[in-house]
Amino acid sequence: MSEKTKPSFGVPGDEDVFAVAGEPAVDQAYLAAGNDWAQIIESQRERADEIIVINLGPQHPSTHGVMRLLLELDGETVMSCRPGIGFLHTGIEKNAEFRTWTQGSTFWTRMNYVAGIHNEAVYSLAVEKLLGVTDDLPRRGQQLRILALETNRIASHLTGVGANCLELGATSPQEVGLRERERILEFTEALTGLRMNNAYIRPGGVQNDLPDDGIDLLDELIKQMKINIPEIPLFMLDNPLFKGRLQNVGYLDLTACMMLGATGPILRATGYPWDLRKTQPYLGYEQYEFDVPVETSCDAYGRFKIRCDEMMQSIRILEQVRDQLVESAGEPYRVQDPKLEWPGDLTVGADGQGNSNEHIKHIMGESMEALIHHFKKVTEGFSVPAGEVYVAIEGPGGELGTHLVSDGGKRPYRAHMRDPGFNHVQALPIMTEGAMLSDLIMSVASIDPVMGGVDR
Repeated sequence: MSEKTKPSFGVPGDEDVFAVAGEPAVDQAYLAAGNDWAQIIESQRERADEIIVINLGPQHPSTHGVMRLLLELDGETVMSCRPGIGFLHTGIEKNAEFRTWTQGSTFWTRMNYVAGIHNEAVYSLAVEKLLGVTDDLPRRGQQLRILALETNRIASHLTGVGANCLELGATSPQEVGLRERERILEFTEALTGLRMNNAYIRPGGVQNDLPDDGIDLLDELIKQMKINIPEIPLFMLDNPLFKGRLQNVGYLDLTACMMLGATGPILRATGYPWDLRKTQPYLGYEQYEFDVPVETSCDAYGRFKIRCDEMMQSIRILEQVRDQLVESAGEPYRVQDPKLEWPGDLTVGADGQGNSNEHIKHIMGESMEALIHHFKKVTEGFSVPAGEVYVAIEGPGGELGTHLVSDGGKRPYRAHMRDPGFNHVQALPIMTEGAMLSDLIMSVASIDPVMGGVDR
């Protein structure tokens, strides 16, 4: 490669900072900081053709977060699409390695912040598998986890389908989505004490039981969702403009999904009914009656329809969980092992979530041993036997996995999250190259990436 044609990498000396020692520079590299734009433009100018280079993002409202897309356009046709990620990288996995096992839920929930309760669940299931207590989780603990998961799934899908419509200029479906998501967040706050970043599901169970009026709140939530959520597909699915913008857009067939590791609604839009709640059940999902919606269009339209159908299936699950929670009232909701359980009695009151007055009275005024136990458990945590584990669940976006390695200590030796959005963002080039620029925005909306989970 001559000096004239050698690609520019946006760094002094035109060296590929991503290549290992001695490896030749073979392609363009893009920097997450975005300070390579001048070099990209200069490289394009030397080509002297009619290809236009567009820097889409990282602040573009249609990128679902701080994601950068480097596009080469021939007119309005996308010739090349290079996703640039890393703008929302917060070092969560590395931070978790310096915290106790219980504190990991607080970090994990902040990855995909739209579906944070799913992150907490898969992390806790992985820790419990290392501990060997998976089968010891009380049935009420499982029921409360499924309650939190399915309400969180609906909230995530409402965000996805609402944003999809908004990017087309359809504001009414987005308003419906925000309205119904607000109902769910209010219920979540009543259950966990927080609207987001809940850390409600922790190793060994959940942090607190339903509030006294929890069943009544759930009944009202289910009633409103059954009435209002169907408004979104009624608004959109038969609209000729909507169908014209989404049908045959962002095409990804089953072969490409398998090659790229695409899961969730993207995979099920190819006609393949792969849902881990059915194919690899966890938390007792095999006891619930629900269907796995599938489509065969392999496009953005099919993914939108699947998310709408999945919300209604989640409501079916919630109705069954509601009846089970009535039956199991008063039963324990976390593993009854003083070595594992969090040394507290959390309640949800008017001022939010905190320890009950009875617990505070006991450890502060009645028992020095209880206070010492509380202090050591909070500051040191519990030990987890040495081992390695990978656990996956069905998140709103697809397969959500946690890989943990323990050296037998009180904190993870290695912690890693498999977020489905990371794979789906990598699928954008094959979905969009050769399509129109306007179709690219719909393709991004159809995979519904949350960059907090992609970047971690």
